[in-house]
Amino acid sequence: MELLKIPPMSEEEYNRVIEEGHICRVVFTGEKYPYIAPLLYVYDGKHLYMLSTKYGEKIKYFHKNPHVAVEIEQVSRDLSDFRFVILFGRLREVEGEEERRTIRKKFIQLIQEKSLSRNIMTALGHSPEDALTALEKEERSIVWQLTDMEGIKGLKSH
Repeated sequence: MELLKIPPMSEEEYNRVIEEGHICRVVFTGEKYPYIAPLLYVYDGKHLYMLSTKYGEKIKYFHKNPHVAVEIEQVSRDLSDFRFVILFGRLREVEGEEERRTIRKKFIQLIQEKSLSRNIMTALGHSPEDALTALEKEERSIVWQLTDMEGIKGLKSH
């Protein structure tokens, strides 16, 4: 019996997966094992930005080694259709105040446009009762950018 290989995606296909999604998994180099953090992201057509709390293991691992793998997926409930994109690069913390504000506004738009639960605010250092504008004004979270891309791989079910 011959092993069937999962077919690769074209650049157009994996860009569509990235554009349509909003949750990614970031894989950091851990101590003994890799460390995986699910994060909310926005894609502006050129750069991938993530928002996270300012605490947790991911911060420690980022400071030790900012090189990461980022996984984004689209899967049907029964897994009859799936698409996986893996990006390899380096995270950088966005430092410019105006740049952070602009990106935070994109996260507010994302939450509104995708009608995400207000419970997502908890994953960003806020209470679900906080106004969405608190994301922009209060800086309780870190804005990351994936830079220095060294590769991208996309696989699909058919």
